[in-house]
Amino acid sequence: QVQLVESGGGLVQVGDSLRLSCAASGRTFSNSAAYNIGWFRQVPGKEREFVATINWIGQSTYYADSVKGRFTISKNNAENTLYLQMASLKLEDTAVYYCAARRGLHYYAQTPRDVVFDSWGQGTPVTVSS
Repeated sequence: QVQLVESGGGLVQVGDSLRLSCAASGRTFSNSAAYNIGWFRQVPGKEREFVATINWIGQSTYYADSVKGRFTISKNNAENTLYLQMASLKLEDTAVYYCAARRGLHYYAQTPRDVVFDSWGQGTPVTVSS
């Protein structure tokens, strides 16, 4: 499994930007490991929602429609760190954001389910206020 630690959450206002980070480590994880790694978010009382994902090798990305054009997922393989740059934040972006990983390189035609990801971070809260 991969150990994931998120950071960067906080309180921002509508229209602001924020960047989340996820530090990845583990016996089977390296800067050239075949993993698919991404972001989910969850509001209390609601199901976990897919946000974005990227293959650790290459640049293949996939975004939820709700964040497309506003959020950008990226990675720094040398530092084993995943990022989520969030811009034009909306009230509905308020949630706890989780980093997740699964083995293999995956190319999505539809939203991946959270159950296919087997490594999760502890989450970092993002609150967007008006």
